[in-house]
Amino acid sequence: MVSFESDYIAGAHPKVLDALLRTNLEALPGYGTDVYCERAKEKIRMACACPEAEVELLVGGTQTNAVVISSMLRDFEGVVAAETGHVSVHEAGAIEFTGHKVLAVPQKDGKIAPEVLASYLEGFYADGNHEHMVFPGMVYISHPTEYGTLYTKDELTGISEICHRFGITLYLDGARLGYGLASSASDLTLPEIARLTDVFYIGGTKVGALCGEAVVFTKKNRPAHFMTSIKKRGALLAKGRLLGVQFDALFTNDLYLEISKHAMRMAERLKEMIREAGLPFYLDSPTNQQFIIMEDEKLARFGEKIAYSFWEKTDETHTVIRLATSWSTTEEDLAALANAFAEM
Repeated sequence: MVSFESDYIAGAHPKVLDALLRTNLEALPGYGTDVYCERAKEKIRMACACPEAEVELLVGGTQTNAVVISSMLRDFEGVVAAETGHVSVHEAGAIEFTGHKVLAVPQKDGKIAPEVLASYLEGFYADGNHEHMVFPGMVYISHPTEYGTLYTKDELTGISEICHRFGITLYLDGARLGYGLASSASDLTLPEIARLTDVFYIGGTKVGALCGEAVVFTKKNRPAHFMTSIKKRGALLAKGRLLGVQFDALFTNDLYLEISKHAMRMAERLKEMIREAGLPFYLDSPTNQQFIIMEDEKLARFGEKIAYSFWEKTDETHTVIRLATSWSTTEEDLAALANAFAEM
């Protein structure tokens, strides 16, 4: 069985694992106060061209979203997200569990259009009963989105300006940020994302790390006593070095971007193979996640050789599945996939 199920099927990139092994017996202080965490944070600030950024290292995506959103919102506020956003659908109510509502708005290919956001916010404040409602205190977007799509510079600029106009926080979930930055379709850079958002995170779990995400507060807006908030929400590692060593390795010699580029080269090969197999795309994704429609009868045979992710049913006899490349995808993996397509 060869897996294209997700981009976190493997452990850590060898260079990250080597860094963990080399530092394994060093006696270091806990809770992210070690030299590797500090070094990783400085490298991230430099990569973002944002020397004033405040960087925090957390353990995983859901924990990061829950901690950032709940610590930045006031008790009467919720977070605006696309109907398909991760916090709206696939985080098991983690945000609502913190006492904050996810305010879902319409999407197209996983994205919130600036005009849709503006209409929602204008409509909220035009409602004479809005004092009885959950106030929008933050906008959450994913880049890449849950469908592998990307915001353009113009779109992100528009959303940023709308958030600024209404005085609310713009938060970008970058669980797969490396793959977005490495896409040939992207016109956004890491410094531009830092400039246009109030807070975002650089995903490690899906881009070469065993685990971990780097949260970047770009406007000197890190909540007070943020470490206390992390601990209160069960997301603080005593051995914070585990995160620092990994991100220090990922941001040394452009490793983060280089391994993301590899995933994108594999994704382009994957897309070509899908076209050659005559399989329809569910949508056009420019990143490492590809969504295709398959007949259920063929899918049953395909699934005997290739692990994939179920996405949704299109009708009684067809299913949308996701195939994902990553930093760990090999030529042998692609060859096995080509054989599976040929034998369906």
